[in-house]
Amino acid sequence: MNHFLSLADLTSKQLHDLLKLAVELKEEWKASVNRPLLKGKTLGMVFQKPSLRTRVSFEMGMIHLGGQALYLSPFEIQLGQRESTPDVARVLSRYVDGIMARVFDHADVLTLAEYSTVPVINGLSDYNHPCQGLADFLTIVENKGWDLQGRKLVFVGDGNNVATSLLFGAGLLGMNFTIAGPRGYEMSPGVWALGKRLATESGSQLLSTYDPHEAVAGADVIYTDVWASMGQEEEAAERARIFAPYQVNEALVAAAKPDVIVMHCLPAHRGQEITDGVCDGPHSVLWDQAENRMHAQKAILVKLMK
Repeated sequence: MNHFLSLADLTSKQLHDLLKLAVELKEEWKASVNRPLLKGKTLGMVFQKPSLRTRVSFEMGMIHLGGQALYLSPFEIQLGQRESTPDVARVLSRYVDGIMARVFDHADVLTLAEYSTVPVINGLSDYNHPCQGLADFLTIVENKGWDLQGRKLVFVGDGNNVATSLLFGAGLLGMNFTIAGPRGYEMSPGVWALGKRLATESGSQLLSTYDPHEAVAGADVIYTDVWASMGQEEEAAERARIFAPYQVNEALVAAAKPDVIVMHCLPAHRGQEITDGVCDGPHSVLWDQAENRMHAQKAILVKLMK
């Protein structure tokens, strides 16, 4: 691992190793033991999109590991506008020991990695969200155990960047993956083809359907996300109308396994893609999932920067 750009770049063993390291670091943190594994190291954090979880989890993670993080706001960098992305990578590489970038265009992350001489971490792009995905599978392991072969993960909603990382991770770990969403909002053919290749290697099964109730039958995990992401604000009203039948509510959860867990990458638009009753109900693991962003990312940081 030179960079962390997509879960699809990993082998099954690499993903398992990251998850095991995340569990180890989380247990140490809960015992108030934070080894200074990155003492003297600095992470440069480039943000085109604001975020609560991404900024705080990376910043606190670096503090726990004995290092520090430098926040660079959307107005300070302006990738490709004020300065070319290759030049930003060249300059930051002279100052910091690692770069985390939360961007719109995935090409910007790829370009940073190409021209950087230090590790680059994809904090989110329009293509995928691997840091979120790693935290999600850490949460699933905590609730369903390490043997995920044949377990069923269902994503209800838009075939977006979060769904992409879940598809890739499920394929690497042997989980069956189903996505349910309206016509015209399916995952891209290229993403689905890559997911199928990973699934074939691990023996997991994939299904894409337009029927959310069919999708959640026998589900171990139900996952949803906002219907309109940052940059899609003009589509919000239309998406709300189209996605209304795909709300994760009490009736939909009841159609899954009795011990199903419900996940959301947050922020949640309560009353739209998910109800209050599900968010705060007995099946919700949303807050463990949010905390696990920090522990999963600490594992990434240690693997890349130690």
